Amino acid sequence: MSDPAAKRPLWIITLLLALGALALWASSRLIWFERSRSDLPGVPPGMVTGGEHLPALSPLAALVFAGVAGLVATSGWARRVVAMVLALTGLAACLVVLLNLAGDMRFTGWGLAVLGGLLVLAGGGMGVLEAGRLPRLGAKYSAPGGKRPARDADTALWDALSDGEDPTTGR
Repeated sequence: MSDPAAKRPLWIITLLLALGALALWASSRLIWFERSRSDLPGVPPGMVTGGEHLPALSPLAALVFAGVAGLVATSGWARRVVAMVLALTGLAACLVVLLNLAGDMRFTGWGLAVLGGLLVLAGGGMGVLEAGRLPRLGAKYSAPGGKRPARDADTALWDALSDGEDPTTGR
Protein backbone atom coordinates (compact mmCIF):
# COMPACT_ATOMS: atom_id res chain seq x y z
CA MET A 1 0.00 0.00 0.00
CA SER A 2 1.13 3.53 -0.60
CA ASP A 3 1.66 5.93 2.26
CA PRO A 4 -0.93 8.76 2.23
CA ALA A 5 1.54 11.05 4.01
CA ALA A 6 3.93 10.70 1.07
CA LYS A 7 1.28 12.13 -1.30
CA ARG A 8 0.42 15.06 0.97
CA PRO A 9 3.35 17.31 -0.02
CA LEU A 10 2.57 16.96 -3.74
CA TRP A 11 -0.93 18.37 -3.43
CA ILE A 12 0.29 21.08 -1.05
CA ILE A 13 3.06 22.07 -3.47
CA THR A 14 0.63 22.00 -6.39
CA LEU A 15 -1.87 24.15 -4.47
CA LEU A 16 0.79 26.71 -3.50
CA LEU A 17 2.00 26.97 -7.09
CA ALA A 18 -1.48 27.18 -8.57
CA LEU A 19 -2.56 29.87 -6.09
CA GLY A 20 0.66 31.78 -6.75
CA ALA A 21 0.12 31.67 -10.51
CA LEU A 22 -3.49 32.73 -10.08
CA ALA A 23 -2.43 35.66 -7.88
CA LEU A 24 0.17 36.78 -10.42
CA TRP A 25 -2.36 36.62 -13.23
CA ALA A 26 -5.07 38.40 -11.21
CA SER A 27 -2.68 41.17 -10.18
CA SER A 28 -1.90 41.81 -13.83
CA ARG A 29 -5.61 42.55 -14.36
CA LEU A 30 -6.04 44.88 -11.36
CA ILE A 31 -5.57 48.65 -11.53
CA TRP A 32 -2.26 49.60 -9.95
CA PHE A 33 -2.31 53.41 -10.32
CA GLU A 34 -3.75 56.37 -12.18
CA ARG A 35 -1.72 58.26 -14.77
CA SER A 36 -2.50 61.76 -15.94
CA ARG A 37 -3.30 61.83 -19.67
CA SER A 38 -2.63 65.53 -20.14
CA ASP A 39 -2.04 68.74 -18.27
CA LEU A 40 -5.40 70.13 -19.36
CA PRO A 41 -8.05 70.45 -16.65
CA GLY A 42 -11.08 68.21 -16.96
CA VAL A 43 -9.27 65.32 -18.66
CA PRO A 44 -9.77 62.21 -16.52
CA PRO A 45 -6.70 60.22 -15.54
CA GLY A 46 -5.99 56.90 -17.24
CA MET A 47 -6.03 53.72 -15.21
CA VAL A 48 -2.90 51.55 -15.47
CA THR A 49 -3.23 47.83 -14.82
CA GLY A 50 -0.47 45.61 -13.53
CA GLY A 51 -0.11 44.00 -16.95
CA GLU A 52 0.43 47.41 -18.55
CA HIS A 53 2.92 48.50 -15.90
CA LEU A 54 4.74 45.15 -15.69
CA PRO A 55 4.13 43.07 -18.84
CA ALA A 56 6.08 40.17 -17.31
CA LEU A 57 3.30 39.25 -14.83
CA SER A 58 1.12 37.25 -17.23
CA PRO A 59 4.02 35.27 -18.78
CA LEU A 60 5.34 34.49 -15.30
CA ALA A 61 1.91 33.17 -14.31
CA ALA A 62 1.77 31.04 -17.47
CA LEU A 63 5.26 29.70 -16.73
CA VAL A 64 4.17 28.67 -13.24
CA PHE A 65 1.03 26.92 -14.55
CA ALA A 66 3.19 24.99 -17.03
CA GLY A 67 5.69 24.26 -14.28
CA VAL A 68 2.99 22.64 -12.16
CA ALA A 69 2.38 20.13 -14.95
CA GLY A 70 6.12 19.60 -15.32
CA LEU A 71 6.54 19.04 -11.60
CA VAL A 72 3.78 16.43 -11.50
CA ALA A 73 4.95 14.63 -14.64
CA THR A 74 8.67 14.35 -13.84
CA SER A 75 10.67 12.55 -11.19
CA GLY A 76 14.19 12.53 -9.80
CA TRP A 77 16.66 15.19 -10.88
CA ALA A 78 14.29 16.54 -13.56
CA ARG A 79 11.70 17.27 -10.87
CA ARG A 80 14.34 19.10 -8.83
CA VAL A 81 15.28 21.22 -11.85
CA VAL A 82 11.63 22.11 -12.54
CA ALA A 83 11.10 22.97 -8.86
CA MET A 84 14.24 25.13 -8.85
CA VAL A 85 13.04 27.00 -11.94
CA LEU A 86 9.70 27.58 -10.23
CA ALA A 87 11.35 28.85 -7.05
CA LEU A 88 13.50 31.24 -9.12
CA THR A 89 10.38 32.36 -10.99
CA GLY A 90 8.70 33.25 -7.69
CA LEU A 91 11.78 35.16 -6.58
CA ALA A 92 11.93 36.97 -9.92
CA ALA A 93 8.26 37.94 -9.67
CA CYS A 94 8.81 39.45 -6.22
CA LEU A 95 11.89 41.34 -7.35
CA VAL A 96 10.27 42.68 -10.53
CA VAL A 97 7.33 44.03 -8.55
CA LEU A 98 9.32 45.46 -5.65
CA LEU A 99 11.89 47.14 -7.91
CA ASN A 100 9.15 48.86 -9.93
CA LEU A 101 7.10 50.32 -7.08
CA ALA A 102 6.10 53.95 -7.02
CA GLY A 103 4.57 55.98 -4.22
CA ASP A 104 1.09 56.32 -5.67
CA MET A 105 0.42 52.66 -6.42
CA ARG A 106 -2.55 50.78 -4.99
CA PHE A 107 -1.58 48.08 -2.54
CA THR A 108 -4.13 45.57 -3.83
CA GLY A 109 -2.39 45.24 -7.20
CA TRP A 110 1.25 45.03 -6.29
CA GLY A 111 0.53 43.33 -2.94
CA LEU A 112 -1.26 40.49 -4.69
CA ALA A 113 1.65 40.15 -7.13
CA VAL A 114 4.18 39.92 -4.27
CA LEU A 115 1.95 37.40 -2.48
CA GLY A 116 1.80 35.34 -5.68
CA GLY A 117 5.57 35.45 -6.04
CA LEU A 118 6.02 34.35 -2.42
CA LEU A 119 3.58 31.45 -2.89
CA VAL A 120 5.46 30.32 -6.00
CA LEU A 121 8.78 30.66 -4.18
CA ALA A 122 7.45 28.56 -1.27
CA GLY A 123 5.97 25.91 -3.57
CA GLY A 124 9.13 25.67 -5.65
CA GLY A 125 11.30 25.49 -2.53
CA MET A 126 9.15 22.70 -1.11
CA GLY A 127 9.39 20.94 -4.46
CA VAL A 128 13.18 21.05 -4.36
CA LEU A 129 13.28 19.72 -0.79
CA GLU A 130 10.64 17.01 -1.29
CA ALA A 131 11.46 15.92 -4.87
CA GLY A 132 12.91 12.58 -3.81
CA ARG A 133 9.92 11.64 -1.65
CA LEU A 134 7.12 12.69 -3.99
CA PRO A 135 5.30 9.96 -5.93
CA ARG A 136 5.98 9.59 -9.64
CA LEU A 137 3.26 9.95 -12.22
CA GLY A 138 2.00 6.43 -12.99
CA ALA A 139 4.09 4.83 -10.24
CA LYS A 140 1.13 2.85 -8.93
CA TYR A 141 0.93 1.02 -12.25
CA SER A 142 4.54 -0.19 -12.31
CA ALA A 143 5.72 -3.39 -10.68
CA PRO A 144 7.66 -2.86 -7.45
CA GLY A 145 11.40 -3.19 -7.93
CA GLY A 146 11.00 -3.55 -11.67
CA LYS A 147 10.42 -7.32 -11.35
CA ARG A 148 7.66 -9.08 -13.19
CA PRO A 149 5.32 -11.19 -11.08
CA ALA A 150 5.87 -14.96 -11.08
CA ARG A 151 3.78 -16.65 -13.74
CA ASP A 152 1.77 -19.79 -13.36
CA ALA A 153 2.82 -22.61 -15.74
CA ASP A 154 -0.74 -23.10 -17.00
CA THR A 155 -1.08 -19.37 -17.64
CA ALA A 156 2.18 -19.41 -19.59
CA LEU A 157 0.84 -22.19 -21.82
CA TRP A 158 -2.38 -20.29 -22.52
CA ASP A 159 -0.41 -17.09 -23.19
CA ALA A 160 1.78 -18.98 -25.67
CA LEU A 161 -1.32 -20.24 -27.46
CA SER A 162 -2.72 -16.70 -27.54
CA ASP A 163 0.54 -15.48 -29.09
CA GLY A 164 0.24 -18.09 -31.84
CA GLU A 165 2.94 -20.46 -30.53
CA ASP A 166 2.55 -24.19 -30.11
CA PRO A 167 3.65 -25.11 -26.57
CA THR A 168 3.68 -28.84 -27.40
CA THR A 169 6.59 -28.60 -29.85
CA GLY A 170 9.11 -28.10 -27.01
CA ARG A 171 10.73 -24.95 -28.37
